[in-house]
Amino acid sequence: MHAITLSAPGTIIAPSELILNPDGSVYHIALRPEQLGDLVLIVGDQNRVELISRHFSTIEHKVQNREFVAHTGVYNGTHITALSTGIGTDNIDIVVNELDALVNVDLEARTPKAKTRSLRIIRLGTCGALQEDIPVDTRIISAYGVGLDNVLHYYAYENTDAESRLLNELLEQTEWPDNLPVPYVAAGDAELIERLGYGNVVGITLTSGGFYGPQGRQLRGVPSIDGLNERFTAFAHEDLRATNFEMETSALYGLGGMFGHRVCTVCTVVANRLRKEYSKDHHGAIDRMITEVLERATA
Repeated sequence: MHAITLSAPGTIIAPSELILNPDGSVYHIALRPEQLGDLVLIVGDQNRVELISRHFSTIEHKVQNREFVAHTGVYNGTHITALSTGIGTDNIDIVVNELDALVNVDLEARTPKAKTRSLRIIRLGTCGALQEDIPVDTRIISAYGVGLDNVLHYYAYENTDAESRLLNELLEQTEWPDNLPVPYVAAGDAELIERLGYGNVVGITLTSGGFYGPQGRQLRGVPSIDGLNERFTAFAHEDLRATNFEMETSALYGLGGMFGHRVCTVCTVVANRLRKEYSKDHHGAIDRMITEVLERATA
């Protein structure tokens, strides 16, 4: 996914659009440019930030504002920020825009920089498997994020040929229901996918706008489309299957692609939706994911 256009250097961004805190940090994630690492590891759960930073040899900065917790330090010689986003693509919209502003906007002059910087942003999350042969505690790396939400529809973007092919196949194979928003598709960074995918499952990730009905769960509310998950499970495209449900990757991949950042998602399977199974030791599986990603991303 690429931006059709971006704000040009010299464009003045109004205070109502780029909100800064009194200390000069960006509004939500409360970081200043010098407090951001070269590698950013994002997690949904704020308690997982400490699970990452406890591996750091040094911790230089800690901050919390609402659900956004950030620890910046050093691991294996790499300057890293671990940052919680909260749940959902709406929060990813906030986080990726503010991370991009930290490196690609002159905050004092309030204008985009002429020379841009590309961040590596890796999401470490949890997910539900959509294939019976993917056991709980498996790690899935997202080659593509399919947005069942609507965040990227508000941006001026264009798809690559590969993303367009996947989207068209998805709409055809699933006989996409008319009463649901049209999905969007964004690819992750190929080099990061290859590096983190070795020995793990690589597939197509479906990013849902909710946890219950939008993922086919039924408590008291009844989903409007019967059998939609079965259509997802049956979907395949160019040697990739629809492997998992989660709630952040599509916006990360879409905005990352638009802004020129290198992005990837790694998720630990905590539930297999077909087997109706839940992990008996998801905390241990998440720790193993963190250790593996830290080692591979800083090698």
